[in-house]
Amino acid sequence: MLNIYQPAQVERDLVDTTMQYVKKYHTIPDFSLTNQNGKEVTQKDYENKIYVADFFFTTCQTICPIMTDHMAQIQEFTKDDEHILLLSHTVTPEIDDVERLKKYAIEKGVDDSKWNLVTGDRKQIYDLARKSYLVAKDNPEVEYDLIHTENFVLIDTKKRIRGFYDGTDPESIDQLKEDIRVLEKEIFRE
Repeated sequence: MLNIYQPAQVERDLVDTTMQYVKKYHTIPDFSLTNQNGKEVTQKDYENKIYVADFFFTTCQTICPIMTDHMAQIQEFTKDDEHILLLSHTVTPEIDDVERLKKYAIEKGVDDSKWNLVTGDRKQIYDLARKSYLVAKDNPEVEYDLIHTENFVLIDTKKRIRGFYDGTDPESIDQLKEDIRVLEKEIFRE
């Protein structure tokens, strides 16, 4: 059985100060963002699904291309699995509009039925990264700015965090694949 992570268990730099002492009942709240096809994406789209979430931006030349390639591997690994979805949030919504996300999705082989690349309100994305998924460092220089990390997050059907993985490390991606199967067996008892 995989751990259920709470904010108090996560590296403090990655958690908003308002959440650092939360020890139980942490879940990903409802959200409303726009995907690469201009479609609204909400928590309802992920209802009763296991999903992998990350944060990226299309103009990133360092860790994002590696992360996106690894997310594409997870897409391939789960392509015939209706229980698993992927969700990538841009951290530069002012640059990554729908048109740019669509172009990026096509270049990277994103399957629209499996993987949403989302943009939206900067504050909402910031809050999701810092208060919900617990994966980004605050940038104190600019309000609602963050320093995104290479973390992938595994979320269960009850919107709870079940694992963190280094999206740039092939071994960590292999562990994520294993943990997806473990979580699936736990939840769906197949």
